[in-house]
Amino acid sequence: MKSWYVLAFLWLSCFCHRALSCPALCTCYPRRNEVVCNELPLTEFPSDGLPENTTLLTIQFTNITSISEAHLNAIPKLQGLHLYNNHLHSLPSHLLRGVPHLNTLDLTGNRLNNLPADVFSHAPLQSLVLKNNLIRKADAEWLSYNSSLTWLDLSGNELTEIPTNLLLKLPHLENLDFSNNRLDKIPANSLSQLSKLERLSLQNNKLDTLNGSAFQSLHSLTHLFLTQNKLNKLPKNLFQGLTQLRHLSLDENQLSHIPPGLLDELHLLGEDGLDLTVNPWLCDGKAEYLWRWLHENKKKAFLPDSITCAGPQPLAGRSIISLTANELNLQS
Repeated sequence: MKSWYVLAFLWLSCFCHRALSCPALCTCYPRRNEVVCNELPLTEFPSDGLPENTTLLTIQFTNITSISEAHLNAIPKLQGLHLYNNHLHSLPSHLLRGVPHLNTLDLTGNRLNNLPADVFSHAPLQSLVLKNNLIRKADAEWLSYNSSLTWLDLSGNELTEIPTNLLLKLPHLENLDFSNNRLDKIPANSLSQLSKLERLSLQNNKLDTLNGSAFQSLHSLTHLFLTQNKLNKLPKNLFQGLTQLRHLSLDENQLSHIPPGLLDELHLLGEDGLDLTVNPWLCDGKAEYLWRWLHENKKKAFLPDSITCAGPQPLAGRSIISLTANELNLQS
């Protein structure tokens, strides 16, 4: 009988120790099963003392350089893993095999480049953030088919092309961010499978033209960001079918005209929903469509008085909306 009590005591002591333990240089919040490690001296994954029932783990602003499948196997209940602003330069295949409940993975601000096949397979990820790394190619083999991802952020990398084959595996995607990369084109049909996509950011790339069918399958799209590219001409049918669009950013490009009818289907644009500022608009007869649209939809334009003429010289600096019909005709 005594031995039974001794065993029970030892088991309880061990259990309590594990439940109350916490890795060095980390802070544990037992009530919400959360662990936060943000100490610069941390150089290795904090395995020792990590509570087995951890559901949210944040490791940020440390000097860790690697993470393995074995590390994550020790916390099988993990649902959220935030690893931003560390020094991770690579990840192993099947990294997430031991965390079957993981839905959020944030790897912002590391040094990731070439990632292996199946690196993000196995877990039911809904949000994958790879922002501000050194990724040049997003590989289709990262994920399994029919992935549950709804949010993918690849902004701030070195991508030069849209990862069409990867996107084919993401039928549930709602938010896609390719901003701050080096994309110079969007191939026809490269986004065609993203029927549930609501937000698409292509801001600050090198796009100078767009295929007329680039967005025509995105019937759920509500926000489209094309700011800070080199767009100088837009196809008349570019926004055809985007009847749910509420926000469109075309500022800081090289647009001098837009074709008649371009904005006709965008009935749901919200107040300040269209940004056309910081473009070299040419206020001649071809500007009539834009001029009329601004007069009829002034509240939908962001800073309408800042949409100004770059030429011809007599009208330079004037806001398009301030021009009279006679002034436009005189310059036609």
